[in-house]
Amino acid sequence: MTTLCFSCVKFSVSTPANYEALYAQVQEFITSCNGEQVRFATDMFADLCHLLAQSLVERQQPMRGIYLLSRAISKIQLFPSQLTSIHADMCQLCLLAKCLKPALQFLDIDITDISRENDHYDAKHFLLYFYYGGMVYTALKNYERALYFFEVAITTTSMAVSHVMMEAYKKYILVALILYGKVPSLPKYTSQVVSRFIKPLSQPYLDLAAAYTSNNPDDVRAVLNKHVDTYSRDNNTGLAKQCLASLYKKNIQRLTKTFLTLSLTDMANRVQLSGRAEAERYILNMIEDEDIFASINQKDGMVVFLDNPEKYNTPQMFKRLEEEMRKFIQLNEKLKQMDQEIAVDPKYIQKCSGQQEDDQPGSTIGNSKMPTYTM
Repeated sequence: MTTLCFSCVKFSVSTPANYEALYAQVQEFITSCNGEQVRFATDMFADLCHLLAQSLVERQQPMRGIYLLSRAISKIQLFPSQLTSIHADMCQLCLLAKCLKPALQFLDIDITDISRENDHYDAKHFLLYFYYGGMVYTALKNYERALYFFEVAITTTSMAVSHVMMEAYKKYILVALILYGKVPSLPKYTSQVVSRFIKPLSQPYLDLAAAYTSNNPDDVRAVLNKHVDTYSRDNNTGLAKQCLASLYKKNIQRLTKTFLTLSLTDMANRVQLSGRAEAERYILNMIEDEDIFASINQKDGMVVFLDNPEKYNTPQMFKRLEEEMRKFIQLNEKLKQMDQEIAVDPKYIQKCSGQQEDDQPGSTIGNSKMPTYTM
């Protein structure tokens, strides 16, 4: 513990001259320390990792910390689905280094518990983990998972405006438009700060969502041009442009419900693309991504729309079904376990007992704070 404490102090006051020596000491400590012993001082260990990540970000050397932080997480985790405050640092370094795959070994596991780190956990690390995780999945075009991560960040209980929540909400809108073509309603348990403060501060993104519902690329393009500075300042220009591309794809998908065959030229006119070549590029990309099932006759430039060839009777599909069923069984068992833990929690029992006393006849008068007078 003394070594850990000294390392934190040294790293917090490090200078460029002695940084490499301190980095080597921290590297050796993280890789060789005993996990069971470190868990007795998880708060100091986490602080050391935060200082390491911060220093590497300042020196623009994020790649050097990815492996170390992944080792650090495994040292203090009690089980793989436990979230630590180091997870957020790990995801941040992966994003800055543009090396995303190391983060997936943690992001792909659904969180079921939070490491208290000596009975303390800053909500900032929780929000940043899901915000950075959403950014990782967005970069990998796993939009469904990204939307879930942004939603968790937005719907976290809060009494004040969080900058992380606001940025997550902006990206939530953009990813939802790319994925579904509309913005789903947030759950009822979402904090009121989202509707009161965060939504008004995200008006350029709400304008884009409103324009998207018209299915008119010109309307979307007009909003993009109007708020181009806002999207650039928020580092969301790329995502915003992808919304326009996704609208073209959604409009092409609508044509598959109306036509069996269609020329590339006619398709370009109906979807408002620049010409036949751009229409062909969209069709080929959508076929590759299995967004549509079609074939192109290069002789006459006709597109033939086909039915989904998946019959859901292959061994691969059965395997996938079994995996999904196993996940739901595990989720059900976890919910039962959590229900049992809540039922025996002293705070929960005390609260239930208090409510029962309040519901008894005459309890309101007996517990009243109003003054009484004697005659």
